[in-house]
Amino acid sequence: MLAGQDKRMKRSRLLPAAAAIGTVVLVVAISSLAPKPASTGLLKPDDVDVTALGRQVYGAHCAACHGAKLEGQSNWRQRDAQGRLPAPPHDASGRTWHHPDKTLLRITKFGVAKAANLASYESSMPAYEGVLTDAEIVAALSWIKAQWPVSIRAKHDAMNRSSSQRR
Repeated sequence: MLAGQDKRMKRSRLLPAAAAIGTVVLVVAISSLAPKPASTGLLKPDDVDVTALGRQVYGAHCAACHGAKLEGQSNWRQRDAQGRLPAPPHDASGRTWHHPDKTLLRITKFGVAKAANLASYESSMPAYEGVLTDAEIVAALSWIKAQWPVSIRAKHDAMNRSSSQRR
């Protein structure tokens, strides 16, 4: 009889553990099926892999002009001796977040003049077409957005939703 009691005791200890494991598996399965928040644009500021790449791309291609802390160049609203505007900040004090994702991608990829369809606009901002892939540009812009305060990100998301509804 002791052998039978021993088996029942072991079984009674295993049942709660098995039930707990089953519950965890069920919760994970259900949460993976839950709808994710709708994307508000091209950028992925909450994707750790994308923003890790973006940090590298920004450091290698953008920080020299726009600053390691997104601070931009001094007097960025005043034209220099060549008539060009200095690199603006990409933090909350700048105007980057005032543009929808697609516009930011176009400016980075094609340069300001081509992105804005301006024939004679002079800018020191290089075009990154052929230098960076679209995924690298999106990653850099995603990293920039990830640095913005929640309130600015929310405004940018709302603007992206608004601009996508107009098309």
